[in-house]
This record gives sequence, C-alpha cells and structure tokens, in this order.
Amino acid sequence: MATEMSCVWMRRILLRSNPLPLSSRFLKHSPPLLIPLVSSHRLSFSTATTACSLPDTLASVDDTCPAFGEPSFTAGVSNKSSKVLLKGMRYDELEKWVQSQGYRPGQAMMLWKRLYGNYIWAHHSDQLEGLNKDFRKMLSENAEFKALSLKQIITAADGTRKILFTLEDGMVIETVVIPSDSSRNTVCVSSQVGCGMNCQMGLRRHLTAAEIVEQAVFARSLLTSEVGEITNVVFMGMGEPLHNIDNVIKAADIMVDDQGLHFSPRKITVSTSGLVPQLRRYLRESNCAIAVSLNATTDEVRNWIMPINRKYNIAVLLRTLKEELRFKNNYKVLFEYVMLAGVNDSIEDARRLADLVQGIPCKINLISFNPHSGSHFRPTSDEKMVEFRNYLAGAGRVVFMRPSRGDDQMAACGQLGKPGEIQAPMLRVPEKFKTATQVVV
Repeated sequence: MATEMSCVWMRRILLRSNPLPLSSRFLKHSPPLLIPLVSSHRLSFSTATTACSLPDTLASVDDTCPAFGEPSFTAGVSNKSSKVLLKGMRYDELEKWVQSQGYRPGQAMMLWKRLYGNYIWAHHSDQLEGLNKDFRKMLSENAEFKALSLKQIITAADGTRKILFTLEDGMVIETVVIPSDSSRNTVCVSSQVGCGMNCQMGLRRHLTAAEIVEQAVFARSLLTSEVGEITNVVFMGMGEPLHNIDNVIKAADIMVDDQGLHFSPRKITVSTSGLVPQLRRYLRESNCAIAVSLNATTDEVRNWIMPINRKYNIAVLLRTLKEELRFKNNYKVLFEYVMLAGVNDSIEDARRLADLVQGIPCKINLISFNPHSGSHFRPTSDEKMVEFRNYLAGAGRVVFMRPSRGDDQMAACGQLGKPGEIQAPMLRVPEKFKTATQVVV
C-alpha cells in the first residue's frame, strides 16, 4: 500500500471452465469470470499496502500532477454525457442538486440511503423503489448511477478477492477484498490509474471521488453475503492517495456519512509514501487514519528506494507528524515497513527505527516484500522478521506482523496493476547493497 514496492501484475492466472455465477444486476454484458486460486501459497508476513510499484524504488520525487497531465474527468459529472454522477457528491451537494431540480430535501435523503444504505446499493434507477415516480424519472434522465463497470472477480486460495473494474474511458483498476475469520473484512481501494511515484505503471490519471467510493459500494453489494459486512477501507491499492488528495478526502467523507456507508473514520486508513504538504493537509481536514510507508531508517537507503525522500527526508516527515499530532486526540500513525533482505532488516535498523518513532503515537507494521517481475529485491526471512519484531517490542514499540493475503493471484501488497509502456528509470544501487539486491555489476 502507499507506494510499497510495485504494482506489477504478471497475470499468470488459471481459468476454470465453470466460473461461479454472478447476479446480472451488476453486468452490462456477459458475466465476469470468478477465478479460483490453484497454486501454492507462500508464507510471508504482510498487509495489503499501497500497491503502487517501482522496479527498484518505492517512490519518486514527483508529487505534482502536471507532468503527467490533469485528470480527465470533472468530479461529479459523467464524461459520456452531461448527466450528474451521483456518487461524486457529498450529501450536502446531493441535497442542493435535488432541490435545484425542484424536489424536497427529504427526497435527497431517501436517494442517499438507496445509494449507500439499507442493503440496496442502487446502481440504476430501477432499484429506487419507494421514491416518487416523477423523481425517479428525473433521475433516469439527469443522473448517472455507475462510475465503474465490473469486469472480473478473481478468488485466491485464502479467500481474498481481486476485483477488476473498467472505467468509462476503458482503463482498468483493481480492488482487493480481504476477508477475515473475525468480524473485520477489509476493502483495499485504488486512488489512481497507475502512480506518479516512479512506478513501473506510470500515472495515467487520478480517480474521481465517485470512482473511489463505488469500489467500496461494489465490495459491499457483491460480497457481503459471502464474507460478511465490509467493515474497513484501506486506500492502499493502485496509486499514491495523497497525490489525489482532493478526491481522496471527498471519497472518505462520503464513506463515513452515518446515513450512508457509515464506515467509522478510524476504520478508513489512507496510506502515503510521504508527501509532506498533502500529509499536513490530510491530518488537519480528515479524521480518518493515516499510514506512512517508512521502509528505511536512514536517508541514504530511503533516498534510494523511495526517492520522494530526496524532497521530504525522514526528519522532515517525522517532524511534520509530531507537529500535527499535537492537535489530534487518541490518534496513532501506522508506520508501514517493507522488509528487504540485506537492505533494511538488520538489528541496527531495528534500533534506529525504535529511536526514530520515539514520541510519535504509533503502531509499526512489518511487511514482507512480495517479489514481482522487474525487481531485484528479496524478502527478509521469517526468522529474521521475528527477530526484528522482538527487538522493537522489547524497546516498547507496538509492532505487528501479518500474513500476506492473495499473493498467489498477485493480489497482495505491492502486486496490483500491470506495467505501462514507459518504464520508470532504474536508480543507481549504492555499492554496499549490490550483493543484497542481486545486481550484476
């Protein structure tokens, strides 16, 4: 998740001839294939973290969009027509629009609940039973209900689902649903098509608020009956969420509305590689949780694997967190730390990490690197991860290791998306790490 190493999807998938059926209410044409997992499951420790990826880096210095072009959609408006995209509006915006069409505010609330609540999750006007006939007719003529079209669902051996959606412009994004034996079921949403942080995909465009929100709506409507209620949202799919901060904050606002999807703000986590100005704004404007991809304990290493560090180094990043967290109560940062064999996994790294986060209310999540095509990094061994974790715990830090989910179908941390035509440059490997990264000199 936020720019952890790589959204390189090498789609080696075994198709089954008898895919499970899916309700036609979600399909424009033919039903999607549900593809079960038939492969060995490599044990690793990980969480679903931002899947944006680099060949040998975790994030680059480009935190502005103009170099890649502006997003091609206007938020709240369908590109195909002048129809208003309903899921691109906060409730107050929807209420104003409904009133502008000559209807009462109460109709807006009834519509809102059918879009997001009451187990309806309406995708078209035919699902608006109970609303005024004239109001439904107006909506069918002036409003668009869907920002995404379901393309395919792939099921992993551990029950993780990867959902592929086609956008209005034909591009494809990926969403992951991670079920749990407990009452916690998580949807991992994408925030961009590609990523501008030196990823192999490159940034195609930002997702609109509607395109982000609808990933969570589809997750609930498609899978609640199978896995139980979707309780958590992590912005750890394709893209750097804070690079698309306007639409990410708006989408999170829509998700937490207590008359709609009603996610708890503490159960929505936005991950970032460390865009400091946007991080500061996010912490001031949103009550949702934040995860920071740290991944190194020295600027030398972080400059290499996450070039964004050259613009906002470790000291600046951590100082910003300390400054902003003074104004938030009972709020903890989740530090994500992808462990790379021979690069950032020594006991000396563990000691530095414990010192770096001193004074910051936080939890640390140790993540095993999920290998992918184009990278020279290797995952740290399970034994060494346990040793690293034990040192941090002994130093009084709250630290977790979680098993990787969906990696046999490339649905795990760092595995979303497929490379673009233009590849990110390979950055120079520091001399002392060339053996660790298997680079041929």
